[in-house]
Amino acid sequence: MERKEYSLFELNGLVKQSIRRSFPATCWIRAEMSDVRVNASSGHCYLEFIEKHPISGQLLAKARASIWSNTYRTLAPYFEQSTGQRLTSGIKVLVNVSVEFHELYGFSLTVLDIDPAYTLGDMVRRRMEIVKQLKEEGIYTLNKELTLTDLPQRIAIITSPVAAGYEDFMMQLTHNKRGYQFYTKLYPSIMQGDQTEAQVIKALDRIYLSVDKFDAVVIIRGGGATSDLNSFDSYALAANCAQFPLPIITGIGHERDDTVIDLVAHTRAKTPTAVAEFLVECISRADEMLITLQQQCSETTQALLQAHQNTLQQLTMHIPTWSQRLLEKQQATLQSLGQRLPNIVQGLLNEKQKELTNTLYQMQTYATRQLEQEKAELQLTEQFIRMASPTYLLQKGYTLTVQQGKIIKQAADVVVGATLVTHFADGTVSSKATAIQKKDSIK
Repeated sequence: MERKEYSLFELNGLVKQSIRRSFPATCWIRAEMSDVRVNASSGHCYLEFIEKHPISGQLLAKARASIWSNTYRTLAPYFEQSTGQRLTSGIKVLVNVSVEFHELYGFSLTVLDIDPAYTLGDMVRRRMEIVKQLKEEGIYTLNKELTLTDLPQRIAIITSPVAAGYEDFMMQLTHNKRGYQFYTKLYPSIMQGDQTEAQVIKALDRIYLSVDKFDAVVIIRGGGATSDLNSFDSYALAANCAQFPLPIITGIGHERDDTVIDLVAHTRAKTPTAVAEFLVECISRADEMLITLQQQCSETTQALLQAHQNTLQQLTMHIPTWSQRLLEKQQATLQSLGQRLPNIVQGLLNEKQKELTNTLYQMQTYATRQLEQEKAELQLTEQFIRMASPTYLLQKGYTLTVQQGKIIKQAADVVVGATLVTHFADGTVSSKATAIQKKDSIK
């Protein structure tokens, strides 16, 4: 079989013819825009269409595309007016394209028309998915549940220092008609572009380090394109705002639709100026409440004073009558006591007489018992003394021997040759000791 050869130009020409036969007309495709660039001199828009895996995010397909200037001048304003955002990278679109293949430049798509409804639907769907996730995690209403103090005067501000909205906010806040004082601190952040999400979260982290110094956090920005609000439809930023420990008040200058952080914030205002008016109104309400309470307190005090004055007047009128009644009552009491006093005194005397009689009887009884007890003790002592006397012993048949006037208690006390006098109950006998015999020698 003969081998057929083509030059590259010929091969590309055949591919071009095949594509034209396969796609003789335009077709609609769904894709995400990437690397969008507008040539300043020509007005042409160059971009890439990409498709990613819905779960892994892996790139599945890519195609180079162009929107020629005459078409771009019509499509871009139409799309922005319909969706509120510019044709920019990262958004999903439904576009009508013609399929092109050039021998030198290869495969490409030419955008002829766009359906904004598809992009709007995708934006709504993405926002609904974020809200659903926040609700499932139980954090969607956390910031709304915080209590905003009645006097929110210490305000942390997240915005761009060069934003017109910041200037409007400060002017409205510091030059309020009632002269309320506010204490503010700016935490700078860019408020549009790809870095908005990260910088606002960073500013919240810095405020968190001094959370006790503030009453609320204000996130504001000026006007600008609606497409600049894409960063405020971020899950990460919304989760940070929802869980922040201070009430967050938003005023990002977007009146038509709420962003996700508007939905999770404690309070949402349309513009920075409206945020300032809200804060002033909070102080004004507290001020009016204090004035009302002051008036109520004054009125209540006056009413109480009047009531007490009336009471005192009534008491003053009744005092003479009450005093006379009291005197009469006391006088009657004294008279009654005067009449009862003799009986009371006599009763007391009788009672004391009985007590004295009882006491005398008790003393006599006690003295008699004591005398009898002492008498018995004396009789016992007398008997003891009588029984212990020598006379009693002699009467019992005992004798008492005396040597030179001293009673002999043991044989060893007797002196041989001495005269001994032995006493009996009926007389005495004198004898002379001739010898002393010890007890163990007596047989």
